Amino acid sequence: MPPKGDKYSVILPTYNERQNLPVLVQMLSDVFTREKINWEVIVVDDASPDGTLERAKELQKSFGADHIVLKPRAGKLGLGTAYVHGLQFVTGNYVIIMDADFSHHPKFIPEFIKVQKQTNSDIVTGTRYRSRPGLIGGVYGWDAKRKLTSCGANILADFLLNPGVSDLTGSFRLYKKEALVKVIETTESKGYTFQMEMMVRAKAMGMKVEEVPITFVDRLYGESKLGGEEIVEYLKGLVWLWWSV
Repeated sequence: MPPKGDKYSVILPTYNERQNLPVLVQMLSDVFTREKINWEVIVVDDASPDGTLERAKELQKSFGADHIVLKPRAGKLGLGTAYVHGLQFVTGNYVIIMDADFSHHPKFIPEFIKVQKQTNSDIVTGTRYRSRPGLIGGVYGWDAKRKLTSCGANILADFLLNPGVSDLTGSFRLYKKEALVKVIETTESKGYTFQMEMMVRAKAMGMKVEEVPITFVDRLYGESKLGGEEIVEYLKGLVWLWWSV
């Protein structure tokens, strides 16, 4: 159990997550309640046409405005700017970032918190590519091509950037709030390279980073947002980081 006074804020960018959001919020509530953790979820919806915001408003009525904070935006403005936007409204001293498509299971959050407390790390990041006794990292729901692409992306990133983490493209992390503020202030990417750049910047600043093995499950509902344009953006971002950081 975290010390009294600690509060954990989850920044949850959403776009067309009407079906996934209620399940995820319920599971987050279950985990935080069981662990006696003070929490809030900040939903940053980018004008989803499927009614995600309306569903989020229903969840706010059910769980309370102190737990479900709605900070929507007028359009689809990018993942990176969604975190910047959400961070303005964080009231916790720790921040969790994760995907809203249910590919990140809330059950790993207590382990993130435990490792952070044991090591006093600035960042705890989930990894799909390492395991330890009791926790096995892995990916479920991807075909061989997708797994190979992700693994290759991380190997290439490790070779060029030497970030000291095994899953640079992962997006399930726990930050000390002050660490996240410092990292975001120096991060220039706005799209799918945002997470990668944040980790590279954090390591360059000398921040302490720990890893927790997680299982990643491909989205339950809706379509994947990763396509050819995102892969090209990632490769361009990788070269830019290698050159500039």
